[in-house]
Amino acid sequence: MSKFDIFRGFIVVIVWGINFIAIKLGVQNVPPLLLGVLRFIVATIPAIFFLPRPPITWGKLIAIGFTINVGQFGLLFLGMKLGMPAGLASLLLQSQSFFTLIIAVTLTGERWQWNNLAGMILAALGMVIIGLHQGGNMTLIGFWLTLAAAISWAIGNIIMRQATVEAPPFSMLSLIVWIGAVSIIPLAILSLSVEGFSSWQTAWQSLSWTAVGSVIYLAYFATLGAYTLWAKLLSHYPATVVAPFSLLVPVIGMSCSTIFLGETISFFQAIGALLIMVGLVVHVVGERLTNLKTKLLVNLKSATINEHNH
Repeated sequence: MSKFDIFRGFIVVIVWGINFIAIKLGVQNVPPLLLGVLRFIVATIPAIFFLPRPPITWGKLIAIGFTINVGQFGLLFLGMKLGMPAGLASLLLQSQSFFTLIIAVTLTGERWQWNNLAGMILAALGMVIIGLHQGGNMTLIGFWLTLAAAISWAIGNIIMRQATVEAPPFSMLSLIVWIGAVSIIPLAILSLSVEGFSSWQTAWQSLSWTAVGSVIYLAYFATLGAYTLWAKLLSHYPATVVAPFSLLVPVIGMSCSTIFLGETISFFQAIGALLIMVGLVVHVVGERLTNLKTKLLVNLKSATINEHNH
């Protein structure tokens, strides 16, 4: 992975980390599922009238929209409504990285190197430590719904990569806009079923500039910006390389919550965050270190042979 693409990966996780602050501020006035509906309406209109449909089949387009948008956010918000604490939800959602690796290796034949596995183990340990020290009550149904959201995101990652690799070159922005468009109606139906039309009326009557700012951030930065970069990375690199970047999202989220919301991070949470960052470093640069070591050994062996011959 090039240095520029590594930089892109970090931009994505920073935007998604701040994303949780935008969500927290937004749901103060807008029901969670309705917030998701507004997110994709703003992200889609008017952009969809200027961007052609990506050159992938309707089936795959709908599949990506339903897994990454409807499945992920619908299950996540429903899980939080039914007893999943926000902190644990943001952390557990990043398990999509592990599911992406498992699905990619199992179904698509992708292979992981030692650094992939080592990095994921370190990151998993960090996530466990953070999870055990989050506090708050958690319901079993909330846990499983959030885990299902992570699996849905992972499946979407695989479908997106296959669709983009098989298709001729096209704008990833158009893909994000169009999968947002196919997500609006299903999410709206889910919102009406779970939250009710009365919640829509209440949200409209109590609409604030904070809620408007939240929707704008979610639509333009977290969706159009970050997901476009994410899709570009998935179109150029195996899912096993791209997915682990998301493990930094809860670290960024906790850091931003401390700075902007006054929340505190415990000693064990800091240890967990450090393990996640070390895991990501191992994942990203481990192969380069291995190649460098191999190259140095080859050069040393070659130098030794030349010296012996002389």
